[in-house]
Amino acid sequence: MTSHDSPVLRVAGRPVGRYVTRPEPPVRLSPRPYLHPVTTLAGTAVTEAAPADHAHHLGVGVAVPDVEGHNFWGGRTFVRGRGPTELDNHGTQRHASFQLRDPDGFVEELRWVAAGKELLRERRTVAATGLTGTAWALDFTFSLTNVSAGPLTLGSPATNGRPGAAYGGFFWRARKEDSVPDVYTADREGEAEVHGSRADWIALAGAGWTLVFAGATEETRRDPWFVRATEYPGVGSSLASAQRLPVEPGATVVRRVVTVVADGRPDRGEAAALVGKAVSR
Repeated sequence: MTSHDSPVLRVAGRPVGRYVTRPEPPVRLSPRPYLHPVTTLAGTAVTEAAPADHAHHLGVGVAVPDVEGHNFWGGRTFVRGRGPTELDNHGTQRHASFQLRDPDGFVEELRWVAAGKELLRERRTVAATGLTGTAWALDFTFSLTNVSAGPLTLGSPATNGRPGAAYGGFFWRARKEDSVPDVYTADREGEAEVHGSRADWIALAGAGWTLVFAGATEETRRDPWFVRATEYPGVGSSLASAQRLPVEPGATVVRRVVTVVADGRPDRGEAAALVGKAVSR
């Protein structure tokens, strides 16, 4: 094993995801490690990386559009009073090392660097677990520690003046298909109803596949869901929705999202049961 290897996640011996540790996209895409492709147990791809509609969307990972003014999301930066603006402010997430690496997961250390300075140090824990013959779960935890000399704040286009655009944090870019995927929770249906909610779980269902997302800690459950279906299929958990998130020197922000990856279309009861089983492990 070398630090340049790309781990492959397996469930019961089946490959279900590949982790890219050292991507080399253009700087304006904010290079960062990510999972792609991720598949169902039957082999259906449920992620996309660098799609034509948003070249800075990279599979499954962590991305924040505003860390004290530095862009770790990619693409343009939303500037209050100016809108989306091309700025030379892109940061990079650098893979440092694996503390643990097994066929079903890994623990990784990353460094978030911008303008030649390390701002955040991340510990990322990823695990793949089988649930049934047609479903498995991706357990994704990240801890961001402020290693800079002063306080930092994390923001989003929403906190910078763009309503409804509170993206930033865990983000899953799903595969775009000819038909718009269905979005639903235990008691809501449709992108407009689900986006911005704090539902216990939300499902994104395409042609022959379903993803069910759940916050697995109290802090994560307080974060609203960022949901897109019509423009493109993507789901994230918002770190900064109504206001910027402060991180004092030495302080750590921790979030954990568990995603059920299923073949077919589980009904609401089945989706809830799968999420419950995945989160309790």
